[in-house]
Amino acid sequence: MWTLLKIVIKHNVEVLLPTSGFDIYPYSENRKKLAEIGAHAIVSDRDSLEICRDKMLTFETISNNFEHPFTTMQPERIRAFPIIAKPRYGKGSRNVIKIEDEVDLRYVTSKFHDMIFQEYLPGKEYTIDVLSDMNKEPIMAVPRLRIQTKAGVSTKGRIVNDQNTETECMNIAKHVGIRGPCCIQMKESAEGILKIIEINPRLGGGTIFTTLAGANFPAMIIDMINGKDIVKPSISEITIIRYFEEIVLRSGERDRYAANLL
Repeated sequence: MWTLLKIVIKHNVEVLLPTSGFDIYPYSENRKKLAEIGAHAIVSDRDSLEICRDKMLTFETISNNFEHPFTTMQPERIRAFPIIAKPRYGKGSRNVIKIEDEVDLRYVTSKFHDMIFQEYLPGKEYTIDVLSDMNKEPIMAVPRLRIQTKAGVSTKGRIVNDQNTETECMNIAKHVGIRGPCCIQMKESAEGILKIIEINPRLGGGTIFTTLAGANFPAMIIDMINGKDIVKPSISEITIIRYFEEIVLRSGERDRYAANLL
């Protein structure tokens, strides 16, 4: 952290917006130190981060207030299949397993530890980008349908206007105590009920979708820090597709490109 403090002082950094699930913890723990040198770390308090990191604690925290899937760490409580198993402290979609029967369950419990077991939700999946102010008051929420994902990051999505979902997710962010941005994952049950499955207390990998739809969260955060009034922007219902592009460099071009990088 000392290295970060030196960089902040040297370059007169005023706003720090961590986007990694790993970086948010040291930034949160050092918010006061950073504030003393004039740098605003836009991140939630450590207790709120822990609620989001610990998937079991997430559901214990929200269980009495919001729609959520059946969740347990006790395999003997499972009464129906399929069911989803995931790490209690997992990141992205790593080791998320669909369990079809008792045989699968025995295999997963023998191979993995500290897993949670969750009602399987077969419907559409949404990410809702939520922005709260520095006093943890929600400003707006922007839902997007996750049409396609790769390695847990959305590569195709559609922005949707859904007032009920927006209000629900703003209430979730306030309940958990989110400061700044977060992204909330929700999925439909077999009955079409949208249930919360995860809270990420940071900008998500697909936040650019929300920016393209009209809500530039980083710009709004800078305006907050500068004391400007925040006007909730109008949101366009658009579809965004990400793609990879190959760039071919011939021998001479490759050498010149490499030389420019040195």
